[in-house]
Amino acid sequence: MKFTLSWLKEHLETDASVDEIAYALTDLGLEVEEVINPAERLKDFTIGKVTRAEKHPDADRLRVCQVATDEGTTQIICGAPNAREGITVVIAKPGVYVPGIDTTIGVGKIRGIESHGMMCSEREMELSEEHDGIIELPSGEVGERFVDWLSAHDPDKVDPVIDIAITPNRPDACGVRGVALDLAARGLGRMKPAPDAHVEGEFPSPIKVSIDEDTRAEGCEVFAGRVIRNVKNGPSPDWLQRRLRAIGLRPISALVDVTNFFTFDRNRPLHVFDADKVTGDLRIHRAEGGEAFVGLDEKDYKIGAGQVVISDDAGVESVGGIMGGLATGCTEDTTNVFLEAAVWDRVQIAATGRALKINSDARYRNERGIDPAFNMEALQLATRMIMELCGGEPSEIVVAGKVPDTSRAYKLDPARVRSLVGMDIPEAEQRQTLTALGFRLEGNMAHVPTWRPDVQGEADLVEEVARVASLTKLEGRPMARMDAGLPKPILSPMQRREQAARRLTAALGYNECVTYSFIDRASARMFGGGDDATMLANPISADMSHMRPALLPGLLQAAARNQARGHMDMALFEVGHAFEGGEPGEQHLQISGILVGRTGPKDSHGSSRSVDVYDAKADAEAILEAMGAPAKVQILRGADDWWHPGRHGKICLGPKKVLGVFGELHPKILNAMEVKGPVMGFTLWPAEIPLPRKASASRGALTLRDLQAVERDFAFVVDAEIEALTLVNAASGADKALIDEVRVFDEFIGGSLGEGKKSLAITVRMQPTEKTLTDADIEAASAKIVEKVTKATGGTLRG
Repeated sequence: MKFTLSWLKEHLETDASVDEIAYALTDLGLEVEEVINPAERLKDFTIGKVTRAEKHPDADRLRVCQVATDEGTTQIICGAPNAREGITVVIAKPGVYVPGIDTTIGVGKIRGIESHGMMCSEREMELSEEHDGIIELPSGEVGERFVDWLSAHDPDKVDPVIDIAITPNRPDACGVRGVALDLAARGLGRMKPAPDAHVEGEFPSPIKVSIDEDTRAEGCEVFAGRVIRNVKNGPSPDWLQRRLRAIGLRPISALVDVTNFFTFDRNRPLHVFDADKVTGDLRIHRAEGGEAFVGLDEKDYKIGAGQVVISDDAGVESVGGIMGGLATGCTEDTTNVFLEAAVWDRVQIAATGRALKINSDARYRNERGIDPAFNMEALQLATRMIMELCGGEPSEIVVAGKVPDTSRAYKLDPARVRSLVGMDIPEAEQRQTLTALGFRLEGNMAHVPTWRPDVQGEADLVEEVARVASLTKLEGRPMARMDAGLPKPILSPMQRREQAARRLTAALGYNECVTYSFIDRASARMFGGGDDATMLANPISADMSHMRPALLPGLLQAAARNQARGHMDMALFEVGHAFEGGEPGEQHLQISGILVGRTGPKDSHGSSRSVDVYDAKADAEAILEAMGAPAKVQILRGADDWWHPGRHGKICLGPKKVLGVFGELHPKILNAMEVKGPVMGFTLWPAEIPLPRKASASRGALTLRDLQAVERDFAFVVDAEIEALTLVNAASGADKALIDEVRVFDEFIGGSLGEGKKSLAITVRMQPTEKTLTDADIEAASAKIVEKVTKATGGTLRG
């Protein structure tokens, strides 16, 4: 939305500078994108006088001029046909930038004669397109700044242009008067009264209007117009042309320029038909579809079914509220016009504009919302301006439909400004602000002006008061505490576990992934899902048809993409939910990670190796410890079949309480997902970790054991198919209070043991807590260990 400072002052009586206005507009929510100030680019040009002009000795079209400046007489060579002695000119001295030719003037030689500057034309200074000769001023003192002379004699040429960004909720700011109203409420000036608009009709309108019944509700609510006959169309006056050019519009003719003026001045799109080209009456209706239409932009359009159009007996003449037709457009020969003003449905305007790909100023404003109560007044104001510029006699106004009633009121609660915004604004100031913005106050009820469709509740009243008062005055204040002492923890135990797991996993060198919760059916089935319960009714693609049953598929797909791009070594993890069903509650939080490739780059010390199961086991145990899992756990087999059957383990608190799984992913899974393996991974379930019996904000006391621990070694001969884990779990369960750790340190097969047998040697660490162990205590504990292991494995103590 562009407007000039002088245009703004047509509505706002103010002495504020351009900088003050720009700052206030941005602070009010109408962000200033650019200020184009001609005075700024013309400030270095000065006035001079040609005291002598002679023909260049080596060029017929060049003249060597002696020019009086504020720095004395200087020599300038000029090729303009009007360069002559005695004229007052505009000088660009060496070092001055000339915007029209994008050049900084210097001292140069032209055909062997020096030239110290330039005498400028209007186009070279971007004042107009005139370039047939240099500027000749009727007056001016030598050395005077040209911009000062312009300000006194032709101020429109140095009129600043302000460009603001309009948010969709502020259609009132699409007009200069709406912008002025905001500035007046801020205190930057006083609104000028709107002119009297009434123009009495002199004869019945020969063109009648009507709206089809099915079009009134969601198409066109009111359509009004009148004929103005015996007008004389032609160029609009200079002030109007300069105003339109300043905002980037091309003046066309007085009749068209008037409608463009009201579009920007009062946010009121209008349209003029050449009445002599209208066949019969005008009818607003929904198109059947397929009608041909040539717009004022001279482009061909095909109207879609249901789109709202204006037709006469000859066919479609305008797309309602968006663009008029070329067939009934005004030209220099137009003598009778039909001027219309209507209120259109905003949604219908937006849909039709998108479908026809028409972007017009009328569409921009009609789809955001115009002031419906201003409809008849706009018609009268435009009539008066057309008569002032083009003459003519107006008919009576014809109207179809009625102006919609948008009246509404909301309670003004002065205390809500404090509670919602945190600003202390006196009630009297709040009421004054709303009144200045056009609200009508009756008691504690604020009636919303018709030009503000964005105000839809009490909170919007608070917003209006706060933005006019300026949110820059908002001071940060700590929130009042409800209770004395430290605030209660906000995060739940599960959130704290999730946070701790994220931090530690990242610290272990993993990169966090955030993958889609949707995967394809084939991948879901490989991980126990892919049934109809988790199938999406409307998937965004065929590869995202089901909710994921685990996080591992997404991580493996990420690994495959990285490997395809040459990244073979990686550690990835994700924290998120997996879904076992489609109902609420049929989901659970998981923490999964994968290790692919080698532990590090190759080097001369040979430290690089392929990742193995124990890397995944160590990381899984470290993450569980960070989440508060007990230190003593069991490692069991029997995990899901996407794990390698012989290279995985379940981390358990007993046979039924599974905290997590670690191990190598099954080769068939890797092959199906095109991942080059082997791949180690883990999946942990934070919700399975038991909560502490006593909730405490601090850590428990450090337990120091000052009694000597004792280690004893045992070797058992067992059947070859017996797993070492079975033996370790049996030994650990012999005396849970005393036995601190059990680990395997040797395995022997063959020799005197015979076929089908093996020897497993373990070290058992016994840590007393109450008294030092005696030989008898150690022997008794050892006997329990042998008994437990023998019973669990069927083996014997090796002699």
